[in-house]
Amino acid sequence: MDSLTTAPVADVLTRLFNEAEAADRQLYESLSGESVTRLLEESKDYKKRYKTLAGNFLNISEEFGQFLYICARACQARRIVEFGTSFGISAIYLATALKDGGGGRLVGTELEPTKAQRARKNLAAAGLTEFVDIRVGDALETLRGGVGGAVDLVLLDGAIGLDLPVLELLEPHLRPGALVIAENAIGESTEYLNYVRDPGNGYRTVSLPFEKGHGNEMSVFAR
Repeated sequence: MDSLTTAPVADVLTRLFNEAEAADRQLYESLSGESVTRLLEESKDYKKRYKTLAGNFLNISEEFGQFLYICARACQARRIVEFGTSFGISAIYLATALKDGGGGRLVGTELEPTKAQRARKNLAAAGLTEFVDIRVGDALETLRGGVGGAVDLVLLDGAIGLDLPVLELLEPHLRPGALVIAENAIGESTEYLNYVRDPGNGYRTVSLPFEKGHGNEMSVFAR
């Protein structure tokens, strides 16, 4: 039995998914008619855009969380970087994988200080504080000084349009065989997808076969 199915982690995740459904229902209904073009256009001023979403979870699904846990365990991750922590749901899955795998460090980044504060509280409630370092601010700044060593897994789930700049910032720290998982790499022609799908850039990549429409992509750093 892993820690995902027992208290306190299971109880905290159940609470957070319930809170997220209530908090984000109206937002998702309003976004249902938005085009990819509009979302990408708004993402150009991502600080302003995400300031208006400070009360929203924008979280991964339970299915995607279990996928993240499995990936982290399978690659025996010891150092993980997460771009876009929000209220900490994905961080709980990743940190739990580190805990169950014998230890490690998750470096999370979150633009909004109020979200980072709540994420820390949620991680503490799940008994995972010792495995996580949440950095507050623009990831292009908070990650610039490094992450403390070689990276085994990266989750890109922050502002649309920043996946590629963040990946390029982290590339010098990726170990050969590191996994890079992009959630919401929207649009077939985005710069990020073009980059990781070009074998000349050193990645082998595949679109994930679940949560259609989210643009989820998994890549392995093959250099």
